[in-house]
Amino acid sequence: MWDISFYKDKKVLITGHTGFKGAWMCQLLQMAGARVTGYALESPTDPSLFHLCRLSEHMDSVLGDIRDLEHMKQVFERVQPEIVIHMAAQPIVRESYKNPVYTYETNVMGTVNLLECVRMSSSVKSFLNVTTDKVYRNKEWEWGYRENEELNGYDPYSNSKSCSELVTGSYKDSFFSDGHVAISTARAGNVIGGGDFAADRIIPDCIRAVQSQQDIIIRNPYSIRPYEHVLEPVTAYLMIAKAQYEDGSYAGNYNVGPDEADCWATGELVTLFCDKWKQAAGSLVKWVNQYDGGPHEANFLKLDCSKLKNTFGWQPKWSVETAMEKIVEWSGVYIDGGDVAECTKRQIREFCGFKE
Repeated sequence: MWDISFYKDKKVLITGHTGFKGAWMCQLLQMAGARVTGYALESPTDPSLFHLCRLSEHMDSVLGDIRDLEHMKQVFERVQPEIVIHMAAQPIVRESYKNPVYTYETNVMGTVNLLECVRMSSSVKSFLNVTTDKVYRNKEWEWGYRENEELNGYDPYSNSKSCSELVTGSYKDSFFSDGHVAISTARAGNVIGGGDFAADRIIPDCIRAVQSQQDIIIRNPYSIRPYEHVLEPVTAYLMIAKAQYEDGSYAGNYNVGPDEADCWATGELVTLFCDKWKQAAGSLVKWVNQYDGGPHEANFLKLDCSKLKNTFGWQPKWSVETAMEKIVEWSGVYIDGGDVAECTKRQIREFCGFKE
């Protein structure tokens, strides 16, 4: 693990900090001693990891909409951030079919607004836009997409994130070509972990089924995705932001995903959950295939992460099997009314090698 102590006393602004990935990142940065400011709407789920871990008590948490440029400008002027990590988004494919205009407003114009704040800032040295593996034009092929592949997502969510990538590239070329702000994008695979309560995501669906003592419903058990524990991309994002802060030549576009062995079909992933849950809790849970004829989603999607590995010597740390054990552990603590904040910190310490 690279030296996370770099972030001690650094002023870091995170958009989307109240979301699932944002909460894990805020907790990690707080443990590293960073001065964290978050800018986001209220937590998108109830319950939420952000509130369960009481993260607002130890950071500057600003409730705001990334579509509100003037408000965001005021926050930048007050905070003077050195590092900006953009994770705020409308992140659900099915929701994007229901609300395409909101999805584009948030994911495209939100990125424009944030980059405009970075452009007018004299303090920012490192900017990272977090997008998704779904930015690529999906051709359903069996090998991983590379960073130089065509960007053209199919559905409104995926396409809006492709647009966010293009906006970032345009701002980089138009306003930051002298390198005074290092700018990168990171395209992550499907992220799983404890504390995700979102709708239309497979692991939260599993936990809700366990709580209600019902079967797990799977819409498409044969779709293949690159699954990874949330700490894999979160630490990779921070690694990229650190590297380009120190040396602008590291700025670029990076895939962040698991190795080939951890590209799983959804049905296989849920079977693993059922097995791990039975081992930990002793209770039997099963899933059923219930395809509902919903909107188009990619069936086959993998990432080639050679660039990240070759540039930084990066390697995934936790396999999907290990990630599932951590999910079951966290979820068991939550369901039993235990201290999920301490469980979250314990898993971060284990992953990052932090000392007690």
